[in-house]
Amino acid sequence: MNDVIDTDAVAAIGAIGQPVRRKEDQRLLTGKGRFSDDFNLLSQICAVMVGSPHVHARIPQVGATRAKRMPGVLGVFSGRDCQADGLGPIPHSPVPSTRYDLKLTGSDGGAIFFGPQPLLPADRVRHVGEAVAMVVAETLPQALDAAEAVEVEYHDLPRVTSPRVAVLPGAPSVWDEARDNVLVDTMFGDSEATDRAFAEADHIVEMDFHIGRVTGVPLEPRAALGEYDAASGRYTLYAGSGGPVRQKAEFAAVLGVDPGRVRVVYYDVGGNLGVRNRAFVEFGLVLWAARKLGRPVKYTATRSEAFLSDFHGRDLVTKVALALRADGRFLAMRADNISNVGGRCVSLSPLGKGSALVTGSYDIPMASLRSRAVFTNTMPTNAYRSSGRPEVTYAIERLIDQASRELGFDRVELRRKNLIRPQMMPYPNAVGARYDSGTYEANMDLAMRNADWGGFAARRQEAEARGRLLGLGLANYVESSIGAPNERTEITVTPAGRVEVVIGTQPNGQGHETSFAQVVSALLGVPVAAIDLVTGDTDRVSLGGGSHSGRSMRHAATLFAMAAPELIGKGKALAAQILDTTVDEVAFADGRFATPRRNRSCDFLELAQEAARLGLNGELSVVTDNEMHDPVFPNGCAVCEVEVDPETGWVDITRYTVVDDVGRCINPLIVHGQTHGGAAQGVGQAMWEECAIDPASGQPLCGSFMDYGMPRSDNLPSFATEIVEVLSPTNPFGIKAGGEGGCTPALAVVVSAVLDALAPLGVRDITMPTTPFKVWQAIRDSR
Repeated sequence: MNDVIDTDAVAAIGAIGQPVRRKEDQRLLTGKGRFSDDFNLLSQICAVMVGSPHVHARIPQVGATRAKRMPGVLGVFSGRDCQADGLGPIPHSPVPSTRYDLKLTGSDGGAIFFGPQPLLPADRVRHVGEAVAMVVAETLPQALDAAEAVEVEYHDLPRVTSPRVAVLPGAPSVWDEARDNVLVDTMFGDSEATDRAFAEADHIVEMDFHIGRVTGVPLEPRAALGEYDAASGRYTLYAGSGGPVRQKAEFAAVLGVDPGRVRVVYYDVGGNLGVRNRAFVEFGLVLWAARKLGRPVKYTATRSEAFLSDFHGRDLVTKVALALRADGRFLAMRADNISNVGGRCVSLSPLGKGSALVTGSYDIPMASLRSRAVFTNTMPTNAYRSSGRPEVTYAIERLIDQASRELGFDRVELRRKNLIRPQMMPYPNAVGARYDSGTYEANMDLAMRNADWGGFAARRQEAEARGRLLGLGLANYVESSIGAPNERTEITVTPAGRVEVVIGTQPNGQGHETSFAQVVSALLGVPVAAIDLVTGDTDRVSLGGGSHSGRSMRHAATLFAMAAPELIGKGKALAAQILDTTVDEVAFADGRFATPRRNRSCDFLELAQEAARLGLNGELSVVTDNEMHDPVFPNGCAVCEVEVDPETGWVDITRYTVVDDVGRCINPLIVHGQTHGGAAQGVGQAMWEECAIDPASGQPLCGSFMDYGMPRSDNLPSFATEIVEVLSPTNPFGIKAGGEGGCTPALAVVVSAVLDALAPLGVRDITMPTTPFKVWQAIRDSR
């Protein structure tokens, strides 16, 4: 009998593609979650970090004498203490690891200098908020009081916080090893062919943008609890992140111990979206302090600490140019991208992944791209939802809008003329990415229909009668999902009537407990409610790449499809013993094992129970590994309608429509929710969010919600979302990804709508975030 899983037949079973309610919500909403700060141990003590108030400074000494004498203080530690104990830097591995990621090279064409990240610096600080000392005391108030008494000597150094300035000759150096501040300088595409196309073009349109930095603002500020068992010499970390397996290896390297001596426990994560996928220094510090002091050590960041020292997102400077024929056909594109990695480099994902999609959804035959990463005296940036893709989507979509205005084209028809056609798939773009599948023009038409594009003129006229300005924006997008290539699952059917699924893709709100169970349910014919997902504990999870880059469902479903035939084969062997027949005569169909010679059948759960009762040999358990390098390319279109009050500059989003091609959709209820969340996240950056830095002093200007605008339920519309399923040929179920699409076009579509509203007043450009003051100022300047 053929044991290959027919995924089309599987979809018909009903578990896949159904809007199953998230089964984890009951636990999470009733206070039974296991978030970072929920973990507490007997005799634990409290750690507090002393952060630098200086942008760039040497630290000749950290004076701790007075602090150590204060009540309850058990220890004050500095970077020199870390050095004395032989602690290593965190090995972040910033370069994307799959074979199809664009290859970034150092500024001299060779190796890249990343800027090591020690747990505490011994020589100098490179951004405000960088931890320079750790105080540990019996209670949190005692630790806070002692932290105020730590005397750190600072000698200010020249600073640079702007990526534009950092690349200029003579700019202050963040690292002596990178005197020009450039750590990556790579060319992509065909420069000579692009130059020829520009020389032959009828029109050239150019624009400069700075997509500023934001922070992830997780619901739960980061927290960590470190424990050391002296008898076994084993460390245990309770915290929250997206990749416990990788970080287990990283902290073992920091501590200089065998990975077997480190256990990492990350269960429920109160917000991530990329910013928590890299290790934080406090995670290593509490492990180290637990060993030195012989007691568990706990640290919980304040919200202000999180604003200053969570990894930030975005911060790309880009200069783009588009060459067109007289009829509007795109001939070539040039781009110069500068990614601000901050004081040290923890991830090059934003630069690399954005570079691969610089030409967007369009058939642009030639392109030339220079990609640079630069150090500045700011908090390091990390992958942040749809890492790098919203930035380049913003650039290409704004450029097309500008070309339409300058050259007199209809903006929709100009896009239609140049969108990649389905028959061109798989499509190699001009810088080396190979798009797998998609119906880009159909997505745009569907989004416009759902947004009632044709009725906009009447709505605009009605708004004008009320003294308001109505604007309409449109943005197409394509993004890539790839991520770490390796993943493992261990599936066991237990005599207790449960299916245990162990996997390394750590959830942080995506509904894995439900959607992963739906796939397993469809493959094995067991109820979703009987499936238990095991993640986040490296004593149980031995391999896995974590949750990032939209990789989770694609990797998990592929593994489950690979594991199912082996598990069914083992089930047949057991069923043959129970049914007193041969394995060849046992069939598995509709979730049941049966043979034509017996009037009996059983499902997986019954089989495991009966086998245990009879004491039969044979485990219903499989371990499956897979390495997946092929990227997939979710795509779609967003339409946004805004109403502007010209007297105050206030902007209301009145309509917002998104169409997402996610490939096979396992659970549309969850995917629609992720699209809503992604759109809200992108709208937040477009309209309110900004990690502002004072240009004169280099000091960050946002340390609380008083200084940082956030999207809220009362300033967002009801999103109209639609899922399109054009299957990817790269994996068994045809899955692309559904978590990042809503965010990718959001920056572009919101700003496009605002500028469309302001166009009658002569406003041609505006920078993000489009706050009421900026809109009001733009209106006044145009007058």
